[in-house]
Amino acid sequence: MSPGTVTTVTAAAADVMPAHSVIGAERVRLPRRVWVGTGIVAVYVLVAVFAPLVAPYDPLEQDIVNALADPSPEHWLGTDELGRDVVSRLVFASRIDLLVGFLGAALPAILGTALGAIAGFRGGWVDGVIMRVSDVVQAFPTYILIIALVFVLGPGVTSILVAFTLIAWVAYARLIRTEVLRTRGLEYVSAARASGLSPSRVLWRHVFPNSVGQTLVYLPSDIVGATLGLAALSFLGLGIQAPTPEWGAMIAAGQPYIREQWWLSTVPGLVVVGFGLGLSLIGEGFEEWTRK
Repeated sequence: MSPGTVTTVTAAAADVMPAHSVIGAERVRLPRRVWVGTGIVAVYVLVAVFAPLVAPYDPLEQDIVNALADPSPEHWLGTDELGRDVVSRLVFASRIDLLVGFLGAALPAILGTALGAIAGFRGGWVDGVIMRVSDVVQAFPTYILIIALVFVLGPGVTSILVAFTLIAWVAYARLIRTEVLRTRGLEYVSAARASGLSPSRVLWRHVFPNSVGQTLVYLPSDIVGATLGLAALSFLGLGIQAPTPEWGAMIAAGQPYIREQWWLSTVPGLVVVGFGLGLSLIGEGFEEWTRK
């Protein structure tokens, strides 16, 4: 192919590029719900980052004499069964829950997106191997498999993140694979290939940016899922271990006192709901944005 032909084909590739892609410059105006959700999540992040400044007490400080105290000006949400300030524990628990929530979704997203993109673009035996592995993982009930992995690896943040990553990557791989299969047959991809670009450059420069939209939509809901998964594991005693504050563990600890001190379980549950609401608004907003 002569230099002139390459230039012509390259120009043709630019001409047939989609008028707007998922991350294109024209899509700069996001729906209002994205900004509302981002504001809610930002509050949680700021509270977690500045927890030592926000919390009125040490979350591990015990005052047995004032155990199960009612809400008061000194303790806005009272104290737990060991006399620890509930507000302070909620604030410091956000550090663990947000860390696991974000990483528990980000790590599978990175792994699954990479594997799904390669499977969809390369096809053949590569696609077959990756998809058969995903079928095996998906054949097991999700929470039972997570509990089994955490039980084997031992409780703690690292084992929980490993379990989430080994299981949750499948959803991302299937999402991105479907989009890559659709995108790789478009005209601008064929033009990019004809121009002499390497397969890896065609994949990551031309195919991937226009296939990642559904992954971005799914990611916020997966962060919610990871946060709820951590809360469920801690509720069952397999997650973050005492005395480290964690929302699910706080819900479980307050359960015996639900009739008299209902806020010990209810408020941590509402905190989880608020975080999930913010992320849900972001996900719904991104879905609306990608349809434009």
